[in-house]
Amino acid sequence: MNIIAWIVLGLIAGAIAKAIYPGRQGGGILATIILGIIGAFIGGSLGIFFTTGRLALAAPTLSIPGIFVAVLGAIVAVFLWNLLNRHSAV
Repeated sequence: MNIIAWIVLGLIAGAIAKAIYPGRQGGGILATIILGIIGAFIGGSLGIFFTTGRLALAAPTLSIPGIFVAVLGAIVAVFLWNLLNRHSAV
């Protein structure tokens, strides 16, 4: 997948994940895209792990199921980001 598709997938997944996840996450459009792209990798890798039983770094395609997997991964990424951010502020 080319870089433009990665940015679009990251923006969509990050924006949906931030809208779904409760609380205020902060960050601008760049943070949303980066969390979305990281989420796409997390979601794609977990999807391959659950279907094949092996762990591989992969990402979904720019499709409806791909966006769904990327959003799930982005929710995990937002959760981990909030967990790290809260832990470092204490």
